[in-house]
Amino acid sequence: MLSVLTIHNIAIIESAEIEFSRGLHVLTGETGAGKSIILDSIGAVLGYRTSRELIRTGEKSAEVTALFTDVRPEVHALIDELGLPQSGDGSVLISRSLTADRGVCRVNGAVTTVGILRRLGDELILIHGQQDNRELLDEGMHLMTLDAMANDGNERAVFESAYRAYLEKRDKLRKLSEGREALEREADMLSYRIDELEKADVRPGEWEKLRERFREMDNFEKLQTAYAAASQALGGGDEFGGAASLTSDACREMKGIADCSAKAKELAERLESVYYELNDVADTIGGLCEGEGFTEAEREAVQNRLDLLLRLSRKYGATEEEMLASLDEARRQREEISFSDEKLEQLRAETEAALRSAEKAAAVLSERRHQAAVGFTERVTKELRDLDMPNVRFEVRFGSCDLCETGVDTVSFLISANVGEEPKPLAKIASGGELSRIMLAIKTVTADRDKTETVIFDEIDAGISGRAADRVAHKLSRVADGRQVICVTHLAQIAAFADAHYQISKTTRDGKTYTNVTPLDDDGRARELARITGGVEPTETQLRGARELLARAKEEKQ
Repeated sequence: MLSVLTIHNIAIIESAEIEFSRGLHVLTGETGAGKSIILDSIGAVLGYRTSRELIRTGEKSAEVTALFTDVRPEVHALIDELGLPQSGDGSVLISRSLTADRGVCRVNGAVTTVGILRRLGDELILIHGQQDNRELLDEGMHLMTLDAMANDGNERAVFESAYRAYLEKRDKLRKLSEGREALEREADMLSYRIDELEKADVRPGEWEKLRERFREMDNFEKLQTAYAAASQALGGGDEFGGAASLTSDACREMKGIADCSAKAKELAERLESVYYELNDVADTIGGLCEGEGFTEAEREAVQNRLDLLLRLSRKYGATEEEMLASLDEARRQREEISFSDEKLEQLRAETEAALRSAEKAAAVLSERRHQAAVGFTERVTKELRDLDMPNVRFEVRFGSCDLCETGVDTVSFLISANVGEEPKPLAKIASGGELSRIMLAIKTVTADRDKTETVIFDEIDAGISGRAADRVAHKLSRVADGRQVICVTHLAQIAAFADAHYQISKTTRDGKTYTNVTPLDDDGRARELARITGGVEPTETQLRGARELLARAKEEKQ
């Protein structure tokens, strides 16, 4: 619950600190004294939209701080989920500061965003005001209200899951159908790539071999001349010995003295090894000298093959391995596309099945709503009669719609406040006072579904007076039983039932306006109730009536 609210430099409030506890708290005061500013300040720390214009004139910054104690475990779980720190004593401290160019939000000292404040604020406080009355006229809100009552089971969650699954299937089917033409074009391009690479019959290592063969053909005469000269140098001729024979002679000489010297023996062995290597090289060169050469047809074939591989490399990969990988990928992609027709039909069947599942879940949810509507109607009717509408008839009327994110139901709340009148939509017949009571009745009925410990009612008394005001006061007191309720009111009957009463007043000094928040004792409460009913300077008779009103309220609360 909200324990302490501290306000600095918000509009005409220079500084205020308000302590709250459980029970019914009322704020009263003249129009313009600052009651709405207090609620705006609470809204600021809850993440509601605010304006830099709230900063007090002449000041550079403003700040609101709210301390919450006895916080529910669900709130602490949300704090952990949001990655915010926990306090040591289990409380939650929220602050929001404003300057001319920026604002800073903090939770337990950690800087955070307005969006996170709003998520956390929704778990801490519910604010009901004139906007809620207007929302009662929006039939789109009626279904949400009924679902709050029908939320014992998991029918809504089951439907929402089934509907999301259907939407996912439907979107995939639409995209696949719309992309069919593009897939066909892609399949044609893949087929061209596959055909081109398969016909090329690319083989790893082939490119380098072809390059080597082309260099040999391009330098054939030069190579043959060098081979012939090298062969002669190794083998010798009629007039001179070649390197191989001379090496053999040198080896023979060293062998002849091998018994005389270890060094000579080593040299003989090395020369013998060289001789054999030279003979092997000579045989290889001799074979090259005897080569048959090449034809122009072979040269042209090698050139064409090299050109083909170069062209393919520019399209599909720099090496033979990359080209073959491109071929495999193209085959895989074309195979996937070739199954698209089957996939399309399969997806159509899956989408139809998902639709049937969603429709079935919507039917179950609709049945649950119809069941909940019976008890909801009875309880709201009882609450309205307690709120001085003895002849009221409240009705939940169902309609049907195409399957959507809320199911297949439309819901309207109808009411008749007078005998003999058929129930009609709220927007057509409900007065301001009736709307306030209808809203309070609905909030009372749904209160046990809502675990939020702090509820704020902003001018719940709009348009009501007399006995209806007495009824509203009793109802607010009951709603505040076991939780914290903060209420802005202009009615003495409601203020009399408060467990804590704050007077909001304003004064002017040195050319500036100041708002004061004063907790009232019994005497102060009597004077404030007398002011509400009688004016600025209440008479003794009015004070006596106010004290009687407080005494009666205290007795009735017991």
